[in-house]
Amino acid sequence: MSTELIPILALAVMFLAATVLPVNMGALGFVAAFFVGTLSLHMSSDDIIAGFPSSLFLTLVGITYLFAIAQNNGTVDLMVRGAVRLVRGRVALIPWVMFGITAVLTAIGALGPAAVAIVAPIALGFAARYKINALLMGMMVVHGAQAGGFSPISIYGVTVNDIASKAGLTNSPLTLFLGSLLFNAAIGVLLFVFLGGRDLIGRSVHDDAAEDTGGSGAGGSGGGVPATGGDSGSGGATATKVRPTATLAGAPARSGVTFDQALTLVGLAALAVFSLILDLDVGFISMTVAVVLALASPKAQKGAIAQISWSTVLLIGGVLTFVGVLQEAGTVEYVGNAVASLGMPLLVALLLCYIGAIVSAFASSTAILGATIPLAVPFLLAGEVGAVGVIVALAISSTIVDVSPFSTNGALVLANAQNVDRDRFYKQILKYSALVVAIGPLVAWAILVVPGWL
Repeated sequence: MSTELIPILALAVMFLAATVLPVNMGALGFVAAFFVGTLSLHMSSDDIIAGFPSSLFLTLVGITYLFAIAQNNGTVDLMVRGAVRLVRGRVALIPWVMFGITAVLTAIGALGPAAVAIVAPIALGFAARYKINALLMGMMVVHGAQAGGFSPISIYGVTVNDIASKAGLTNSPLTLFLGSLLFNAAIGVLLFVFLGGRDLIGRSVHDDAAEDTGGSGAGGSGGGVPATGGDSGSGGATATKVRPTATLAGAPARSGVTFDQALTLVGLAALAVFSLILDLDVGFISMTVAVVLALASPKAQKGAIAQISWSTVLLIGGVLTFVGVLQEAGTVEYVGNAVASLGMPLLVALLLCYIGAIVSAFASSTAILGATIPLAVPFLLAGEVGAVGVIVALAISSTIVDVSPFSTNGALVLANAQNVDRDRFYKQILKYSALVVAIGPLVAWAILVVPGWL
Protein backbone atom coordinates (compact mmCIF):
# COMPACT_ATOMS: atom_id res chain seq x y z
CA MET A 1 0.00 0.00 0.00
CA SER A 2 1.31 3.46 -0.91
CA THR A 3 2.37 5.80 1.87
CA GLU A 4 -0.32 8.30 0.76
CA LEU A 5 -3.13 5.83 1.48
CA ILE A 6 -1.93 4.47 4.83
CA PRO A 7 -3.00 7.60 6.81
CA ILE A 8 -6.51 7.37 5.29
CA LEU A 9 -6.83 3.77 6.49
CA ALA A 10 -5.57 4.78 9.94
CA LEU A 11 -8.11 7.62 10.09
CA ALA A 12 -10.94 5.22 9.26
CA VAL A 13 -9.80 2.87 12.04
CA MET A 14 -9.69 5.80 14.47
CA PHE A 15 -13.27 6.79 13.67
CA LEU A 16 -14.49 3.21 14.00
CA ALA A 17 -12.74 2.65 17.33
CA ALA A 18 -13.93 5.97 18.78
CA THR A 19 -17.51 5.19 17.70
CA VAL A 20 -17.65 1.65 19.07
CA LEU A 21 -15.54 2.12 22.21
CA PRO A 22 -15.65 4.84 24.91
CA VAL A 23 -12.18 6.09 24.01
CA ASN A 24 -11.32 9.75 23.37
CA MET A 25 -10.54 10.05 19.67
CA GLY A 26 -7.79 12.53 20.43
CA ALA A 27 -5.89 9.87 22.37
CA LEU A 28 -6.25 7.55 19.38
CA GLY A 29 -5.02 10.38 17.14
CA PHE A 30 -1.77 10.76 19.08
CA VAL A 31 -1.14 7.01 18.92
CA ALA A 32 -1.95 6.85 15.19
CA ALA A 33 0.29 9.85 14.50
CA PHE A 34 3.16 8.15 16.33
CA PHE A 35 2.86 4.77 14.59
CA VAL A 36 2.05 6.02 11.09
CA GLY A 37 4.61 8.82 11.28
CA THR A 38 7.39 6.61 12.67
CA LEU A 39 6.83 3.32 10.84
CA SER A 40 5.45 4.51 7.50
CA LEU A 41 6.94 7.96 6.97
CA HIS A 42 10.09 7.61 9.12
CA MET A 43 9.35 10.90 10.84
CA SER A 44 11.10 11.85 14.06
CA SER A 45 9.11 12.50 17.23
CA ASP A 46 9.88 16.21 16.90
CA ASP A 47 8.47 16.24 13.36
CA ILE A 48 5.32 14.47 14.50
CA ILE A 49 4.70 16.76 17.48
CA ALA A 50 5.28 19.77 15.22
CA GLY A 51 1.79 19.06 13.87
CA PHE A 52 0.24 19.68 17.30
CA PRO A 53 -2.13 22.67 16.97
CA SER A 54 -0.47 24.84 19.59
CA SER A 55 -2.31 28.00 18.53
CA LEU A 56 -5.70 26.28 18.75
CA PHE A 57 -4.74 24.72 22.08
CA LEU A 58 -3.99 28.15 23.51
CA THR A 59 -7.21 29.59 22.06
CA LEU A 60 -9.40 26.84 23.53
CA VAL A 61 -7.76 27.01 26.96
CA GLY A 62 -7.61 30.82 27.06
CA ILE A 63 -11.20 31.41 25.94
CA THR A 64 -12.78 28.76 28.18
CA TYR A 65 -10.67 29.93 31.15
CA LEU A 66 -11.67 33.56 30.59
CA PHE A 67 -15.37 32.85 30.24
CA ALA A 68 -15.32 30.51 33.23
CA ILE A 69 -14.16 33.49 35.29
CA ALA A 70 -16.78 35.69 33.64
CA GLN A 71 -19.43 33.09 34.48
CA ASN A 72 -18.29 32.82 38.09
CA ASN A 73 -18.36 36.56 38.77
CA GLY A 74 -21.75 37.11 37.11
CA THR A 75 -20.53 39.01 34.04
CA VAL A 76 -22.06 36.51 31.60
CA ASP A 77 -25.42 36.88 33.34
CA LEU A 78 -25.07 40.65 33.06
CA MET A 79 -24.38 40.44 29.32
CA VAL A 80 -27.24 38.01 28.78
CA ARG A 81 -29.70 40.39 30.45
CA GLY A 82 -28.45 43.27 28.33
CA ALA A 83 -28.83 41.34 25.09
CA VAL A 84 -32.29 40.17 26.05
CA ARG A 85 -33.35 43.78 26.44
CA LEU A 86 -32.10 44.51 22.92
CA VAL A 87 -34.45 41.90 21.43
CA ARG A 88 -37.20 42.95 23.85
CA GLY A 89 -37.32 39.48 25.34
CA ARG A 90 -38.21 37.67 22.09
CA VAL A 91 -36.45 34.32 22.43
CA ALA A 92 -36.83 33.42 18.73
CA LEU A 93 -34.68 36.38 17.71
CA ILE A 94 -31.72 35.44 19.87
CA PRO A 95 -30.18 32.84 17.47
CA TRP A 96 -30.47 35.30 14.58
CA VAL A 97 -28.88 38.10 16.59
CA MET A 98 -25.88 35.84 17.23
CA PHE A 99 -25.77 34.87 13.54
CA GLY A 100 -25.82 38.54 12.55
CA ILE A 101 -23.16 39.64 15.03
CA THR A 102 -20.62 37.06 13.89
CA ALA A 103 -21.44 37.77 10.22
CA VAL A 104 -20.79 41.49 10.69
CA LEU A 105 -17.55 40.85 12.57
CA THR A 106 -16.09 38.61 9.86
CA ALA A 107 -17.42 40.80 7.05
CA ILE A 108 -15.46 43.77 8.35
CA GLY A 109 -12.26 41.76 8.48
CA ALA A 110 -12.20 39.76 11.72
CA LEU A 111 -10.86 36.23 11.60
CA GLY A 112 -13.65 33.69 11.86
CA PRO A 113 -12.22 31.89 14.91
CA ALA A 114 -11.73 35.21 16.71
CA ALA A 115 -15.36 36.21 16.12
CA VAL A 116 -16.65 32.77 17.15
CA ALA A 117 -14.41 32.76 20.22
CA ILE A 118 -16.02 35.96 21.45
CA VAL A 119 -19.65 35.30 20.48
CA ALA A 120 -20.01 31.54 21.09
CA PRO A 121 -19.66 31.56 24.90
CA ILE A 122 -22.33 34.26 25.19
CA ALA A 123 -24.61 32.56 22.66
CA LEU A 124 -24.34 29.21 24.40
CA GLY A 125 -25.05 30.93 27.70
CA PHE A 126 -28.32 32.07 26.15
CA ALA A 127 -29.02 28.52 25.00
CA ALA A 128 -28.58 27.14 28.51
CA ARG A 129 -30.55 29.95 30.13
CA TYR A 130 -33.58 30.06 27.83
CA LYS A 131 -33.84 26.42 26.75
CA ILE A 132 -32.69 26.98 23.19
CA ASN A 133 -31.21 23.94 21.48
CA ALA A 134 -27.44 24.24 22.03
CA LEU A 135 -26.71 22.74 18.59
CA LEU A 136 -28.95 25.35 16.96
CA MET A 137 -27.27 28.21 18.79
CA GLY A 138 -23.72 27.00 18.27
CA MET A 139 -24.16 26.28 14.57
CA MET A 140 -25.87 29.63 13.99
CA VAL A 141 -22.77 31.33 15.37
CA VAL A 142 -20.41 29.34 13.13
CA HIS A 143 -22.53 29.76 10.00
CA GLY A 144 -22.83 33.44 10.80
CA ALA A 145 -19.05 33.68 10.76
CA GLN A 146 -18.97 31.98 7.36
CA ALA A 147 -21.81 34.15 6.05
CA GLY A 148 -19.66 37.25 6.31
CA GLY A 149 -16.40 35.43 5.75
CA PHE A 150 -15.97 36.20 2.05
CA SER A 151 -16.45 39.94 1.99
CA PRO A 152 -13.84 41.71 -0.17
CA ILE A 153 -12.00 42.87 2.96
CA SER A 154 -12.11 39.59 4.90
CA ILE A 155 -9.27 37.07 5.17
CA TYR A 156 -11.08 34.41 3.13
CA GLY A 157 -12.27 36.91 0.54
CA VAL A 158 -8.85 38.45 0.02
CA THR A 159 -7.23 35.00 -0.19
CA VAL A 160 -9.60 33.60 -2.81
CA ASN A 161 -9.71 36.76 -4.91
CA ASP A 162 -5.92 36.99 -4.88
CA ILE A 163 -5.49 33.34 -5.93
CA ALA A 164 -8.01 33.74 -8.77
CA SER A 165 -6.40 36.97 -9.95
CA LYS A 166 -2.87 35.53 -10.01
CA ALA A 167 -4.11 32.49 -11.93
CA GLY A 168 -5.73 34.70 -14.56
CA LEU A 169 -9.23 33.42 -13.80
CA THR A 170 -12.45 35.37 -14.21
CA ASN A 171 -13.72 36.21 -10.75
CA SER A 172 -16.39 38.29 -9.04
CA PRO A 173 -15.69 39.34 -5.42
CA LEU A 174 -19.30 40.46 -4.95
CA THR A 175 -20.67 37.14 -6.19
CA LEU A 176 -18.28 35.29 -3.88
CA PHE A 177 -19.44 37.34 -0.89
CA LEU A 178 -23.16 37.13 -1.63
CA GLY A 179 -22.94 33.45 -2.54
CA SER A 180 -21.48 32.52 0.84
CA LEU A 181 -23.81 34.92 2.68
CA LEU A 182 -26.98 33.53 1.10
CA PHE A 183 -25.87 29.91 1.31
CA ASN A 184 -25.11 30.12 5.02
CA ALA A 185 -28.27 32.14 5.69
CA ALA A 186 -30.28 29.36 4.00
CA ILE A 187 -28.58 26.81 6.24
CA GLY A 188 -29.49 29.03 9.19
CA VAL A 189 -33.15 28.91 8.18
CA LEU A 190 -33.05 25.11 7.96
CA LEU A 191 -31.36 24.87 11.34
CA PHE A 192 -33.96 27.17 12.86
CA VAL A 193 -36.82 25.10 11.41
CA PHE A 194 -35.51 21.63 12.27
CA LEU A 195 -33.78 22.28 15.61
CA GLY A 196 -36.66 23.77 17.53
CA GLY A 197 -36.66 27.35 16.32
CA ARG A 198 -40.36 27.26 15.47
CA ASP A 199 -41.14 26.43 19.09
CA LEU A 200 -39.37 29.62 20.14
CA ILE A 201 -41.66 31.87 18.11
CA GLY A 202 -44.00 33.76 20.41
CA ARG A 203 -41.95 32.91 23.49
CA SER A 204 -40.74 35.69 25.73
CA VAL A 205 -38.22 35.52 28.52
CA HIS A 206 -40.80 37.34 30.61
CA ASP A 207 -43.31 34.53 30.01
CA ASP A 208 -40.73 31.99 31.16
CA ALA A 209 -40.06 34.09 34.24
CA ALA A 210 -43.75 34.12 35.10
CA GLU A 211 -43.93 30.32 34.81
CA ASP A 212 -40.89 29.77 36.98
CA THR A 213 -42.16 32.09 39.71
CA GLY A 214 -45.53 30.42 39.86
CA GLY A 215 -47.40 32.54 37.30
CA SER A 216 -49.85 31.25 34.76
CA GLY A 217 -48.91 30.02 31.31
CA ALA A 218 -48.24 26.77 29.54
CA GLY A 219 -45.76 25.18 27.28
CA GLY A 220 -42.58 26.50 28.87
CA SER A 221 -39.79 24.62 30.56
CA GLY A 222 -38.40 27.33 32.72
CA GLY A 223 -36.20 28.95 30.13
CA GLY A 224 -34.92 31.55 32.54
CA VAL A 225 -32.85 29.26 34.76
CA PRO A 226 -29.72 27.25 34.17
CA ALA A 227 -30.19 23.55 33.69
CA THR A 228 -28.16 20.82 35.32
CA GLY A 229 -28.08 17.11 34.81
CA GLY A 230 -29.61 17.27 31.36
CA ASP A 231 -28.69 17.73 27.74
CA SER A 232 -29.69 21.07 26.35
CA GLY A 233 -28.01 20.04 23.14
CA SER A 234 -31.10 17.96 22.46
CA GLY A 235 -33.38 20.77 23.54
CA GLY A 236 -34.74 18.87 26.52
CA ALA A 237 -32.72 19.54 29.64
CA THR A 238 -34.39 19.39 33.00
CA ALA A 239 -34.25 22.69 34.83
CA THR A 240 -32.91 23.01 38.34
CA LYS A 241 -33.81 26.36 39.83
CA VAL A 242 -30.80 27.89 41.46
CA ARG A 243 -31.87 31.52 41.51
CA PRO A 244 -35.02 33.59 40.96
CA THR A 245 -35.62 33.61 37.22
CA ALA A 246 -37.23 37.02 37.21
CA THR A 247 -33.87 38.63 37.89
CA LEU A 248 -32.49 37.12 34.71
CA ALA A 249 -35.42 37.95 32.47
CA GLY A 250 -36.05 41.39 33.78
CA ALA A 251 -34.15 43.71 36.11
CA PRO A 252 -30.82 42.69 37.64
CA ALA A 253 -30.92 41.12 41.08
CA ARG A 254 -28.87 44.01 42.42
CA SER A 255 -28.42 47.49 41.09
CA GLY A 256 -25.16 48.56 39.53
CA VAL A 257 -22.18 46.53 38.41
CA THR A 258 -19.60 45.05 40.75
CA PHE A 259 -15.90 45.83 40.44
CA ASP A 260 -15.17 42.30 39.17
CA GLN A 261 -17.86 42.59 36.52
CA ALA A 262 -16.69 46.02 35.39
CA LEU A 263 -13.12 44.77 35.10
CA THR A 264 -14.28 41.71 33.17
CA LEU A 265 -16.28 43.84 30.72
CA VAL A 266 -13.19 45.98 30.15
CA GLY A 267 -11.18 42.80 29.59
CA LEU A 268 -13.68 41.46 27.06
CA ALA A 269 -13.67 44.79 25.24
CA ALA A 270 -9.86 44.62 25.16
CA LEU A 271 -10.10 41.08 23.77
CA ALA A 272 -12.33 42.33 20.96
CA VAL A 273 -10.13 45.33 20.15
CA PHE A 274 -6.80 43.51 20.19
CA SER A 275 -7.96 40.36 18.38
CA LEU A 276 -10.49 41.76 15.90
CA ILE A 277 -9.03 45.18 15.10
CA LEU A 278 -5.31 44.83 15.83
CA ASP A 279 -5.29 41.19 14.65
CA LEU A 280 -3.31 39.86 17.61
CA ASP A 281 -3.57 36.19 18.56
CA VAL A 282 -6.89 35.58 20.32
CA GLY A 283 -5.38 32.80 22.44
CA PHE A 284 -2.66 34.95 23.95
CA ILE A 285 -5.01 37.90 24.47
CA SER A 286 -7.72 35.81 26.15
CA MET A 287 -5.17 34.15 28.42
CA THR A 288 -3.69 37.54 29.32
CA VAL A 289 -7.10 38.97 30.19
CA ALA A 290 -7.96 35.86 32.25
CA VAL A 291 -4.71 36.09 34.24
CA VAL A 292 -5.22 39.82 34.89
CA LEU A 293 -8.73 39.09 36.21
CA ALA A 294 -7.41 36.23 38.35
CA LEU A 295 -4.72 38.46 39.85
CA ALA A 296 -7.17 41.30 40.49
CA SER A 297 -9.72 39.05 42.16
CA PRO A 298 -8.41 35.59 43.14
CA LYS A 299 -11.76 34.49 44.53
CA ALA A 300 -13.47 35.10 41.18
CA GLN A 301 -11.26 32.57 39.40
CA LYS A 302 -11.66 29.82 42.00
CA GLY A 303 -12.47 26.61 40.14
CA ALA A 304 -12.19 28.28 36.71
CA ILE A 305 -9.26 26.12 35.56
CA ALA A 306 -11.28 22.99 36.32
CA GLN A 307 -14.02 24.35 34.05
CA ILE A 308 -11.72 24.33 31.02
CA SER A 309 -12.92 21.66 28.60
CA TRP A 310 -9.88 19.41 28.83
CA SER A 311 -11.53 16.46 27.05
CA THR A 312 -12.17 18.73 24.07
CA VAL A 313 -8.57 19.96 24.15
CA LEU A 314 -7.35 16.33 24.07
CA LEU A 315 -9.76 15.49 21.25
CA ILE A 316 -8.72 18.38 19.02
CA GLY A 317 -5.02 18.14 19.82
CA GLY A 318 -4.77 14.43 19.02
CA VAL A 319 -6.81 14.47 15.83
CA LEU A 320 -5.05 17.51 14.36
CA THR A 321 -1.64 16.12 15.24
CA PHE A 322 -2.56 13.08 13.15
CA VAL A 323 -3.81 15.34 10.34
CA GLY A 324 -0.33 16.89 10.29
CA VAL A 325 1.08 13.42 9.62
CA LEU A 326 -1.52 12.89 6.90
CA GLN A 327 -0.45 16.11 5.20
CA GLU A 328 3.21 15.18 5.54
CA ALA A 329 2.41 11.95 3.69
CA GLY A 330 1.16 14.00 0.72
CA THR A 331 -2.27 12.37 0.87
CA VAL A 332 -4.24 15.51 0.01
CA GLU A 333 -2.04 16.41 -2.95
CA TYR A 334 -2.08 12.79 -4.16
CA VAL A 335 -5.88 12.57 -4.17
CA GLY A 336 -6.29 16.07 -5.62
CA ASN A 337 -3.98 15.40 -8.55
CA ALA A 338 -5.72 12.11 -9.27
CA VAL A 339 -9.09 13.85 -9.39
CA ALA A 340 -7.87 16.78 -11.51
CA SER A 341 -6.54 14.38 -14.15
CA LEU A 342 -9.95 12.81 -14.84
CA GLY A 343 -10.66 15.15 -17.75
CA MET A 344 -14.40 15.58 -17.01
CA PRO A 345 -14.84 19.22 -15.92
CA LEU A 346 -18.17 18.94 -14.08
CA LEU A 347 -17.12 15.77 -12.27
CA VAL A 348 -13.73 17.26 -11.42
CA ALA A 349 -15.42 20.35 -9.97
CA LEU A 350 -17.71 18.20 -7.81
CA LEU A 351 -14.88 16.01 -6.54
CA LEU A 352 -12.71 19.04 -5.75
CA CYS A 353 -15.61 20.48 -3.74
CA TYR A 354 -15.74 17.25 -1.74
CA ILE A 355 -11.97 17.15 -1.25
CA GLY A 356 -12.07 20.73 0.01
CA ALA A 357 -14.94 19.93 2.38
CA ILE A 358 -13.51 16.70 3.79
CA VAL A 359 -9.98 17.98 4.33
CA SER A 360 -11.10 21.38 5.61
CA ALA A 361 -13.18 19.66 8.30
CA PHE A 362 -9.84 18.70 9.87
CA ALA A 363 -7.46 21.40 8.64
CA SER A 364 -7.15 25.10 7.85
CA SER A 365 -9.85 26.31 5.47
CA THR A 366 -7.54 29.02 4.15
CA ALA A 367 -4.84 26.46 3.38
CA ILE A 368 -7.32 24.17 1.63
CA LEU A 369 -8.63 27.03 -0.52
CA GLY A 370 -5.04 27.77 -1.47
CA ALA A 371 -4.61 24.14 -2.57
CA THR A 372 -7.91 23.27 -4.30
CA ILE A 373 -8.40 26.39 -6.42
CA PRO A 374 -5.01 26.00 -8.15
CA LEU A 375 -5.91 22.37 -8.91
CA ALA A 376 -8.99 23.65 -10.76
CA VAL A 377 -7.09 26.23 -12.82
CA PRO A 378 -6.26 24.08 -15.89
CA PHE A 379 -9.83 23.06 -16.70
CA LEU A 380 -11.23 26.46 -15.69
CA LEU A 381 -8.94 28.19 -18.18
CA ALA A 382 -10.29 25.83 -20.85
CA GLY A 383 -13.65 27.54 -20.44
CA GLU A 384 -15.76 24.37 -20.33
CA VAL A 385 -17.32 25.39 -17.01
CA GLY A 386 -17.93 28.80 -15.47
CA ALA A 387 -14.91 29.87 -13.44
CA VAL A 388 -16.87 32.10 -11.06
CA GLY A 389 -19.35 29.34 -10.22
CA VAL A 390 -16.59 26.81 -9.49
CA ILE A 391 -14.64 29.27 -7.34
CA VAL A 392 -17.70 30.17 -5.28
CA ALA A 393 -18.68 26.50 -4.93
CA LEU A 394 -15.16 25.58 -3.79
CA ALA A 395 -15.11 28.46 -1.34
CA ILE A 396 -18.46 27.50 0.19
CA SER A 397 -17.65 23.78 0.32
CA SER A 398 -14.33 24.40 2.07
CA THR A 399 -15.76 26.66 4.78
CA ILE A 400 -19.27 25.49 5.69
CA VAL A 401 -17.59 22.44 7.24
CA ASP A 402 -16.01 24.65 9.92
CA VAL A 403 -18.88 23.36 12.06
CA SER A 404 -16.77 20.20 12.49
CA PRO A 405 -15.65 19.58 16.09
CA PHE A 406 -12.13 19.22 14.69
CA SER A 407 -12.07 22.72 13.24
CA THR A 408 -11.35 25.79 15.35
CA ASN A 409 -14.91 27.11 15.17
CA GLY A 410 -16.61 23.79 15.91
CA ALA A 411 -14.15 23.11 18.73
CA LEU A 412 -14.96 26.46 20.32
CA VAL A 413 -18.68 25.63 20.27
CA LEU A 414 -18.04 22.23 21.83
CA ALA A 415 -15.72 23.64 24.49
CA ASN A 416 -18.10 26.44 25.52
CA ALA A 417 -21.37 24.50 25.66
CA GLN A 418 -23.04 24.84 29.05
CA ASN A 419 -25.15 22.34 30.99
CA VAL A 420 -24.97 19.62 28.37
CA ASP A 421 -23.78 16.04 28.23
CA ARG A 422 -20.53 16.77 26.35
CA ASP A 423 -20.18 13.30 24.86
CA ARG A 424 -23.68 13.49 23.45
CA PHE A 425 -23.19 17.07 22.27
CA TYR A 426 -19.94 16.06 20.56
CA LYS A 427 -21.76 13.29 18.71
CA GLN A 428 -24.50 15.73 17.70
CA ILE A 429 -21.95 18.13 16.23
CA LEU A 430 -20.14 15.25 14.54
CA LYS A 431 -23.34 13.98 12.93
CA TYR A 432 -24.31 17.46 11.79
CA SER A 433 -20.87 18.16 10.31
CA ALA A 434 -20.94 14.79 8.54
CA LEU A 435 -24.32 15.77 7.04
CA VAL A 436 -22.88 19.12 5.93
CA VAL A 437 -19.88 17.41 4.33
CA ALA A 438 -22.12 14.89 2.56
CA ILE A 439 -24.72 17.32 1.22
CA GLY A 440 -23.21 20.82 1.22
CA PRO A 441 -20.71 20.41 -1.65
CA LEU A 442 -23.30 18.68 -3.80
CA VAL A 443 -25.84 21.46 -3.32
CA ALA A 444 -23.25 24.18 -3.95
CA TRP A 445 -22.11 22.37 -7.11
CA ALA A 446 -25.67 21.81 -8.35
CA ILE A 447 -26.65 25.47 -7.86
CA LEU A 448 -23.46 27.26 -8.85
CA VAL A 449 -21.61 25.04 -11.32
CA VAL A 450 -24.03 22.80 -13.24
CA PRO A 451 -26.33 25.54 -14.63
CA GLY A 452 -23.28 27.42 -15.95
CA TRP A 453 -24.82 30.81 -15.23
CA LEU A 454 -21.76 32.14 -13.41
